[in-house]
Amino acid sequence: MQRGTLDVSCCRCSDSQRAGAAVPWCANWEQACVPSSDSLTTCLACSDTIATFYVSTSAATTGSSNWSYHSFASRWHIRQLDIQNVFLNGFLDEEVYMRQPPGFVDSNKPVTDTSLFVLRRKEVTIYLLVYLDDIIVLSSLSSAIPRLISQLWSEFSVKDLGVLHYFLGIEISSPTSGSLVLRQRKYALYLLAQAGMLKCTPVTTPMASSERLCSTDGDPLSSEEATQYRSIVGGLQYLTVTWPDLSFVVNKVCQYLHEPRTPHWSAVKRVLRYVQYTVDTGLHLRSSSSTLLSAFSDADWAGNIDDRRSTGGHAIFYGGNLIVWSARKQSTVSRSSTESEYKALANATAELVWVQSLLRELGVAQDRPPVLWCDNIGATYLSSNPFFHARTKHIEVDFHFVRERVSRKQLQIRFISSKDQVADIFTKPLPLT
Repeated sequence: MQRGTLDVSCCRCSDSQRAGAAVPWCANWEQACVPSSDSLTTCLACSDTIATFYVSTSAATTGSSNWSYHSFASRWHIRQLDIQNVFLNGFLDEEVYMRQPPGFVDSNKPVTDTSLFVLRRKEVTIYLLVYLDDIIVLSSLSSAIPRLISQLWSEFSVKDLGVLHYFLGIEISSPTSGSLVLRQRKYALYLLAQAGMLKCTPVTTPMASSERLCSTDGDPLSSEEATQYRSIVGGLQYLTVTWPDLSFVVNKVCQYLHEPRTPHWSAVKRVLRYVQYTVDTGLHLRSSSSTLLSAFSDADWAGNIDDRRSTGGHAIFYGGNLIVWSARKQSTVSRSSTESEYKALANATAELVWVQSLLRELGVAQDRPPVLWCDNIGATYLSSNPFFHARTKHIEVDFHFVRERVSRKQLQIRFISSKDQVADIFTKPLPLT
């Protein structure tokens, strides 16, 4: 078997992550930088063992990882595996380092953050996604999966769980050919039980459109109530993996974790009542011939009562499927609505760059530049007209970052009316109609 050297770079920041020497790897497989776990697998082509990757575990699942479920749903075969002996029972007498300590770096043990393995051959392409002892296999050829499982079995005790149906608390079903539905019903019911609200009265919106939370309103919660508040809010954060409409309000209540008060707890209870109302819904992903990346960016200028910072949000679609979404308070105060909108636009552009990089690693061709829709005409003009540069010195980095991609025709920014703005739901509470 041939072995090569590999400089592993992060998809998001392109920083090289090497331990000072070449990383041994099987030349038949490629690696992609995504949230990861300890992994060791074998090469389908030559049955040789791929190098072990010692990595730190990051977030279990994010909205931006949903591409792995829908991109190939119509023509790819998806299976789920479990490694039965990953966690060993016993007592450790030695001091264990989660990372290699400075001065004792072993160049033969890489420090990459890799959990997605890709095999490309003329007749088959396989993606192997590893999170601790849970594995998802996507293959363009159904007969290749049993062979891969057989080779994994020679190294580990592997359990074939069949067609992908439950992964990291997410329930996956395929109601029709070429479609997937992602739900977290079981986890949602668990949260409702933890809060004692399994029989609560449902509501149709997660937050009242007139509600404005503040850090000084109401009375502080008791120590026991504050602990429960933080626990429930932490659980709601994970629900946003398949509940995009919870993103704004969950981000809002997360801002008061340090000192929650009675209005904040009431807001969390309303979110749970909305979860009760929508507990059987899910994120529907359909196969599509379109490979166009399109994004929607929006901002709520100075909407935070405590510090007058703006909230920015964006949604990214691959074809007709929502794959990335975000609601986040901006790190600095904006002096105008155009400034806050442009900051949100720059954040959406950065996320588009990352998604494009990930699609390239997966071998998914992009024949057209992505389109970014913004409902602020001033921000739209800024992205394409260099004569406005004098007005943007206070946001110069964001200006040049977006402007460069537009001038190279790597991004199209277009105006959309506010009533058609999809990302509005990530920046403020909306009424039912």
